[in-house]
Amino acid sequence: MDFSVFFQPAFSGGGIYLDWVFSGIKWTLLVSILAWIIAFTVGSVLGVLRTTHPVALRAPATAYVEVFRNIPLLVQMFIWYFVLPEIVPEGLGNWMKGEMPMPEFWNAVLCLGFYTASRVAEQVRSGIQSIPDGQTYAGLAVGLTRAQVYRHVLLPMGYRIIIPPLTSEFLTIFKNSSVALTIGVLELTAQARQISEYTFRTFEVFTVATVVYVLITLAVTVAMRALENRVRVPGYMGSGGK
Repeated sequence: MDFSVFFQPAFSGGGIYLDWVFSGIKWTLLVSILAWIIAFTVGSVLGVLRTTHPVALRAPATAYVEVFRNIPLLVQMFIWYFVLPEIVPEGLGNWMKGEMPMPEFWNAVLCLGFYTASRVAEQVRSGIQSIPDGQTYAGLAVGLTRAQVYRHVLLPMGYRIIIPPLTSEFLTIFKNSSVALTIGVLELTAQARQISEYTFRTFEVFTVATVVYVLITLAVTVAMRALENRVRVPGYMGSGGK
């Protein structure tokens, strides 16, 4: 093994190959965090809608979840990048193909975000539906509107319950960011492949990439476990989220 390869001059762009690793980490984190913001926001709205009674609200949310959750992520990535610009109005399509800044990056963010939103929606729905109906009735009995019950009772409790599965979803979106290499985003896996192709040090390169992925996922897991312990409701959630 020769890990000194990372300190050799890079094939292009100046610097050393370690700079490529740091660049890959940066783009991986940017794609993951921005996609998670979309996934959490959209998924929360969809999850709430899936627990409402009017069919006009529940049906579109259910359709969204079923469509996005059952189409492979790789297929969706290609649709966002190659197909969508061809089916939207011509002016918008030309902008997406030629004038949009960093189209590969933003398409990857949107694809990952809206794909993961379908999974987050199911977690939010299950969290809300796991709360006893008595809490909803109690909120309505003291004069809260249905929207206020969601805001002050169901969502605060529901989010506390689903912290562990939401952690898994964030780790999944972080690992799924590697799919973005198929449309040209130079995230960590793509940079590792490039370094491997130029140096033929495949073992060393992917060992470092693996360690980076493990360290980041462990850091997220520890942080979310601390958050879970901090927001746990005494008497309602036991140790380990039980």
